[in-house]
Amino acid sequence: MRTALVLSLFAAACAAPQPPTPSSVSPEPAVSARARALHATLPVIDGHNDLPGAMRERTRSGFDGCDLAEHRPEFHTDIPRLRTGGVGAQFWSVFVSASTEASGDALERTLEQVDLVHRMVQHWPEYFELASTADDIERIRASGRVACMLGIEGGYSIEGSLAALRMFHRLGVRYMTLTHSLSTAWADSSTDLAKHGGLAPFGEDVVREMNRIGMLVDISHVSDDCVRDVLAISAAPVIASHSSARALADHPRNLSDELLREIAAHGGVVMVNFGSSFIHPDTARKTQDNLKVQRELAAKYPDRAEYDKAWADYRASRALERGTVEQVADHVEHIARVAGRDHVGIGSDFDGVSLLPERLDSVDDYPNLTQVLIDRGWTDEDLRKLLGGNALRVLRAAERVAQSR
Repeated sequence: MRTALVLSLFAAACAAPQPPTPSSVSPEPAVSARARALHATLPVIDGHNDLPGAMRERTRSGFDGCDLAEHRPEFHTDIPRLRTGGVGAQFWSVFVSASTEASGDALERTLEQVDLVHRMVQHWPEYFELASTADDIERIRASGRVACMLGIEGGYSIEGSLAALRMFHRLGVRYMTLTHSLSTAWADSSTDLAKHGGLAPFGEDVVREMNRIGMLVDISHVSDDCVRDVLAISAAPVIASHSSARALADHPRNLSDELLREIAAHGGVVMVNFGSSFIHPDTARKTQDNLKVQRELAAKYPDRAEYDKAWADYRASRALERGTVEQVADHVEHIARVAGRDHVGIGSDFDGVSLLPERLDSVDDYPNLTQVLIDRGWTDEDLRKLLGGNALRVLRAAERVAQSR
């Protein structure tokens, strides 16, 4: 039980406020009219935003106290900034802690977040519309609204039920991340001890059923062996909804060059995570150390209050570098070189991480990344692929596989 507690605390710590290292902010380059025009016309699909979880405690009884049509400084996301950033489609992550697999309320809590997204769309229909297909995304984008799909973050949310998986699909869920910080009963996590050497037999059944119903398999958070097992089984391309390049920031949540090539050969797309822990090499190293330290502190301080103080003291002593938008562009370009420009996208993890690179503070800052890539010679066609074209291609491929079953 203590192991589950510590690992769930580790997941929370990754999203908890971290003390940034003081640094001189580099001069902010002007965003060109070309970058703004691209964000006004291209799909601009983000593969992963955790706003539903960030809003959950505030919105159980309605949205009166949390009006997304106004600036919400407590979040990375609100409607005015989505419009400034030119976002055309968003996969909203519906995340609950991995510890809910042990507590037995994962399905209930996930449904609460799915319901929140449905209510959010109903509350602001002039800005949002639920999308079921790639064609829906293009139609909704053309109408000037944000196309909304859902992604489950953690396979424990289905509580071992393929029927639950199918019901989530009917409710608009179009991908499922197979694990989170802990290995599930049927799939191994990249940040936990391996239980299955990849996928267990039921995990293979889950992948096949996701193919059959047209739900994308998301391999962010899973172990390397689990990625390989998924690629061996899945008839449809897979996504990594929010993962970056391990060659640039050595964190197990990021993907090795070998896996980048294998995902590309399978037709998939890797959507770059903006979180500093996955972008900046020193910050990646320090956040990896957190799990070991948390286990040591949990053994030393069985009292929760003493543990919390010791953990807070440790974090306060570990200043973390934010990194820069240029480093995020480095990850984009590395994945493009290794896997190809047909296989890279963006999956910011806004509202799921607390520490972000300079000039990528919230959803209105996407054009800053686009401008860096323009300055590095990316063409409009390259950027069309990155900013949603690749995601649409993979989604359509999954739809075709489902139609053939």
